[in-house]
Amino acid sequence: MNFSEANLIVKYAHTISSLAKLTEKNNNIENEMYEKYDVKRGLRDKDGKGVLCGLTEISEVTARENVDGKSIPVPGVLCYRGYNVKDLVRNCADENRFGFEETAYLLLFGKLPTISELSAFREMLSEFMLLPRNFVRDVIMKSPSKDMMNNLARCVLNLYSYDPDPDNVSVSNVLRQSLQLIAQLPMLSAYSYRAYRYYNTDDGSLVIHMPKSEYSLAQNILHVLRKDSVFTDLEAKVLDICLILHADHGGGNASTFTTHLATSTGTDTYSSMAASLGSLKGPKHGGANVKVMQMFENIKENVTNRSEKNVYDYVKKIADKKAFDHTGLVYGIGHAVYTVSDPRAEVLKKFAGMLAKEKNREEEFELYKNVANAASQIICEQKNLNKPVTPNVDFYSGFVYSMLNLPAALYTPLFAIARIAGWSAHRIEELVCGGKIIRPAYACVIDRREYVPISKRT
Repeated sequence: MNFSEANLIVKYAHTISSLAKLTEKNNNIENEMYEKYDVKRGLRDKDGKGVLCGLTEISEVTARENVDGKSIPVPGVLCYRGYNVKDLVRNCADENRFGFEETAYLLLFGKLPTISELSAFREMLSEFMLLPRNFVRDVIMKSPSKDMMNNLARCVLNLYSYDPDPDNVSVSNVLRQSLQLIAQLPMLSAYSYRAYRYYNTDDGSLVIHMPKSEYSLAQNILHVLRKDSVFTDLEAKVLDICLILHADHGGGNASTFTTHLATSTGTDTYSSMAASLGSLKGPKHGGANVKVMQMFENIKENVTNRSEKNVYDYVKKIADKKAFDHTGLVYGIGHAVYTVSDPRAEVLKKFAGMLAKEKNREEEFELYKNVANAASQIICEQKNLNKPVTPNVDFYSGFVYSMLNLPAALYTPLFAIARIAGWSAHRIEELVCGGKIIRPAYACVIDRREYVPISKRT
């Protein structure tokens, strides 16, 4: 920001503040009106269940079952193309191999690949990782923002200019664009972070590693981000599992629904993905794990003797709006869909424990377990619930990323790096099966008014 821009902001600060109050006053619809018109706020029924507005074959989120005509909470299940995500993770772990590329193949093409199909797919993604000539210099190195999600969206929109056929929405062309974006997002994220560090910190060095063709996507992320490119096999495998778990989560989550919405307008792939990135950025969606990490830093600062009782007492203060950010939220606990358990959190907890052992952070891992137990008990008592409230995937993902020595600025971009595989699959599904622009209804509840000439207004 230059001097004249700063002066303008100061000059009009009071005026804008007054106009903001007027805006708030004239944009205040009472809650009773929503009830009167039976509005499904947040596209949810009163019990929190999402309003059915589409069909998908890509992934399924299950948290309840109908038993004798009653909806009963059950342990959460996440399936990609009908396959339980726990089975995908377990198979990769048992065979000691990386699985994100296989997951992306499954989401995009609806089938598990053979050895030869997966090998060819990996090779294609590897070649697509290279960014267009001079893109790092001309786009990434110019005006780097401190927010990596904004950088990422800007980079994705700029790729439109480098595409020989950007507006063609045929399945073949969109698939080609999607594969390039799946491969390039890790590079865009890592290079954007390096550029920001170079210009805005005392780091003083700019390290740009080229991706390695023999590496998996998870390995390349660690290779490109670290100055010395050194990482352990467990580090890369745990990051790969994080990517698998974040690759998709049904069609109704905010960013994926944004993909369907933008795609239904006939817009190009880059605009659609930038819109989804903007939706994912929000702290209520992809940015939640950063809030979890901030909460734990606050707990560690204020609870020196971390006995179960002391941890419980401080978490109670957080839930009672007397500590941390005074919102009453215990971040990373509970989920909009899952009730008994989040399967992604269950998987990640196991591997977080393994990584904590390698990193000598087992005491901190115990703190996470104690906070989870305390929060579940406290929230159930507060809300008089007869079902458990358990951690969601964000509760452990930030801790895992911190053990991988990944910067907090990249926590949400890492979510995007994984989720773009799901977005791409949903975009193609919308192009093939949609056909109509998505256009829900909003009822206008203001009375009609007669126009008043400017000379007679007060």
